[in-house]
Amino acid sequence: MTDEKMIKLVNKVNGLGGMTVNERLFACGLINEFDKVIKTDKEKAKRILELIQVDKNSIDNIISAY
Repeated sequence: MTDEKMIKLVNKVNGLGGMTVNERLFACGLINEFDKVIKTDKEKAKRILELIQVDKNSIDNIISAY
C-alpha cells in the first residue's frame, strides 16, 4: 500500500486521539497492512504508526516488541 493511500485512509477518520493503537489501525483500515509489515518492513510499520498519531516512545516500544 502506498503512503498516499494510507494518508487518505487516515484522513477519513476523526477522533484518533481517543482510541487505542489497535482501534486506530482498525478504524483507518490499516490493521491488515500493519500486521503484514511489522515483521518484514519496520520502517513502513513506523510510518503507519506515525500516520495514526502514535507518539514516538510508543512507536519505539511497539516496534522493538517485534
